[in-house]
Amino acid sequence: MAEDAQPAAKSEEPKKLEFTEETPVVTKHTAKIGGKELKYTVTTGRMPLKNAVGEIEAQVFYMAYALDDAEPEGRNLMFSFNGGPGSPSLWLHLGTIGPKRIPMANDGEQPAPPYHLVDNDFSWLEFTDVVFIDPVGTGYSQAKDEKLAEKYWSVSGDIESVSEFIRLYLVKNARFSSPLFLVGESYGTTRAAGISKHLVERGIAFNGLVLVSSAMNFLSLDFIQSSDLPHILFLPTYAATAWYHNALPRKRPNLGSFLKEVETFASGEYATILMKGDNASSRERKSAINKLNKYTGLNPDYLDKINLKISIGQFCKELLRSKRRTVGRLDSRITGIDSDPTGHSIEHDPSMSALMPPYTMAFNDYVRRTLKYETDLPYHVFHGITKPWVWDTPKDEPADTSHALRDAMLRNPHMRVFVASGHYDLATPYFATEYTLSHLGLDPELRAKIETKEYEAGHMMYTHEGCLARLQKDVRDFVAKSVAK
Repeated sequence: MAEDAQPAAKSEEPKKLEFTEETPVVTKHTAKIGGKELKYTVTTGRMPLKNAVGEIEAQVFYMAYALDDAEPEGRNLMFSFNGGPGSPSLWLHLGTIGPKRIPMANDGEQPAPPYHLVDNDFSWLEFTDVVFIDPVGTGYSQAKDEKLAEKYWSVSGDIESVSEFIRLYLVKNARFSSPLFLVGESYGTTRAAGISKHLVERGIAFNGLVLVSSAMNFLSLDFIQSSDLPHILFLPTYAATAWYHNALPRKRPNLGSFLKEVETFASGEYATILMKGDNASSRERKSAINKLNKYTGLNPDYLDKINLKISIGQFCKELLRSKRRTVGRLDSRITGIDSDPTGHSIEHDPSMSALMPPYTMAFNDYVRRTLKYETDLPYHVFHGITKPWVWDTPKDEPADTSHALRDAMLRNPHMRVFVASGHYDLATPYFATEYTLSHLGLDPELRAKIETKEYEAGHMMYTHEGCLARLQKDVRDFVAKSVAK
């Protein structure tokens, strides 16, 4: 073949987007919140993140809500994001915090389409302005090219970029005199803990952090062969789930007292027999299997075969197998149907399946029709991050930003922390959160600034209308304490 007929070499250069600074879209609205009509302004746009020579490397999509007729100076300001990593902020936005919300059927089950928003009588806008942030690779947020995007797709890169967004927002909107708060959900709590340290070291201090369904120490959440810890910490949530679905050999009338009993067993006899491993006697093993059956409803023979160690997927598949139903991971109150009822783990999370269409479709309609932000870009819910996430903090160990929370509290002893957990959350179980908080190594004076609340719902406890109201009241009271002189 002649030299000039050789196939052209493929370019190594990644495709770059041409970014220019956008003019945000500003709209005026009214909603019924707290039994009264409140007027507010929404600013919707993309904040440019620039390199050292002023070139835009990424655009971060945000929606900022501010109450009208309220002076920005001294008005509370909260930055909100969800988790994943890879999730945009629509869950907290349209589930609990924003002035509009999606009503779910039967406290968490999927409603029938089409989906509609209603005024959120329990919006947090009543007591704080809120900025919803979509990190790079989520929602409408983009990096200039895929190579640059990798800079943001790690524990540390994510913390640094969202911190930079917050700094820029405070600068551009002159909000340094506002009491500042962060609210994160799930991996968003990983991010919030890291941001609280990153920014306080740069002179920006928060009055409070709201951690919803906390995931800071992944050693307590990841089922790995060499660790017994998750099996211990997930057990009370397995028990709560079995209690809810009437799957226990004997129904207990009170969930609270039942869970205290299970917690004692989990951290005592169960932890001991797992630690003994093959050295446990047959008598000890039989006693533990009988109690696991009493607390989880799982068959003793099955518990024996899996060596007393129950993983999330196994539990969600096995609990209601006789009824050909599965239970959800994010919310174990929700049941689903798999195509193969004989499998060993669930084929999909019915509680996530119940949320995806209502939230995604309602948001896409809302952002265009109500907020007037028009774009042909897809709004990425979980599928915008196209490379593996880099778990670089700490190196070669399960990610853990609880130490960053501790360090932030040491540097800013006025900062308070509110932690909300759901009894039916199998993604970030409440007992795992208690374990993480009890191992921060804080002075008692600082430990007293951490407040925990539990709700009889799942990961997104606000899909339960009773918990939605209670969460709003609890956070409002927390914010008030955090700004009290």
